[in-house]
Amino acid sequence: MSEQPAIRLTGLTKRFGSVAAVDHLDLEIAAGEFFSMLGPSGSGKTTVLRCIAGFEQPTSGTIELFGQDVTAKPAAAREVNTVFQDYALFPHMSVLDNVAYGLRVRGVGRTERRRRAMDALASVQLQGFADRKPAQLSGGQRQRVALARATVVQPKALLLDEPLGALDLKLRQQMQVELKQLQHELGIAFVFVTHDQDEALTLSDRIAVFNNGRIEQLGTPRELYEHPNSRFVADFVGTSNLFDLEHARSILGRDGEYSIRPEKLELHTLPGGSGSPSAAGTLVESVYAGNSIRRVVDLDAGLRISVLESNDRTHRAELDRGSRVHVTWNDDDLRRLGGSTPAAAPDDDLPTADVPRSRGVAERQDS
Repeated sequence: MSEQPAIRLTGLTKRFGSVAAVDHLDLEIAAGEFFSMLGPSGSGKTTVLRCIAGFEQPTSGTIELFGQDVTAKPAAAREVNTVFQDYALFPHMSVLDNVAYGLRVRGVGRTERRRRAMDALASVQLQGFADRKPAQLSGGQRQRVALARATVVQPKALLLDEPLGALDLKLRQQMQVELKQLQHELGIAFVFVTHDQDEALTLSDRIAVFNNGRIEQLGTPRELYEHPNSRFVADFVGTSNLFDLEHARSILGRDGEYSIRPEKLELHTLPGGSGSPSAAGTLVESVYAGNSIRRVVDLDAGLRISVLESNDRTHRAELDRGSRVHVTWNDDDLRRLGGSTPAAAPDDDLPTADVPRSRGVAERQDS
């Protein structure tokens, strides 16, 4: 990757009336990087993408593409292209003409634009569909046409606004693999907006987690998942059990807020004798998910937590609701949230009761 960032945002702010959709954002995205902006609806991620694309004019701040200030340039004058969730294909045009449209607007000759459009279709494994109309394609195939159309003009960066959101789960997972392969082949920066945490973790080199117009945390998928720096990130990226101040003291014997991932916990029907810290509780529910079983436990200390077991533990499958259980963990898997790591433990955070039952304690299901 080049030392010069593909995209640099400095002090980027976008206000809609009194609301700051983006609030003084500083960000650099490297050339050749698959960069995801992850966050809930209204967090500012799509507004940032639209400002980079030139569809929105920032209230203040600057946007640079490969060292050039493009803040005041219209969308057509920027060397980026955008793929949308709704594909935006022309229904009356063939697949080939849809892909070649951007080249036609740029004045590329007929022979050259056909060659380049066919190459772009080949890159998404659709060279045999050139003469079809969009209505004759599946959702996944239409999304590939949209990708081919966006990349045929050879942009320096590709912006993707939740492009897989309209696909079913299996097709979305297939397209994630194809999208990552395409990004490697093209070698350009992909800037991907999504609210799907699994999608961001699967695809990205780095992820920015957005909240209220700001970046809550920026890092690699592993950094965000293993070392969330706030309650929001721990709860939004993956599934976390969260301990508020009260439950951290009563269950963990620690001050501060903590989280721990469900797969880091173990469930036993008898008190553990290994010396690992543990808490007693009652099994509320077992959720079968094929390759795993999610156990929901109400601890005696008043906290509801989730334990994720691999489905190779077949002897666990017959546990009945209401069974008395003991949950154990390794202190190294605790993550402290929103503060420095205490001398006695690493920075980590732990489980908490789900939102409907107890304020300040949350269990989030994977989306």
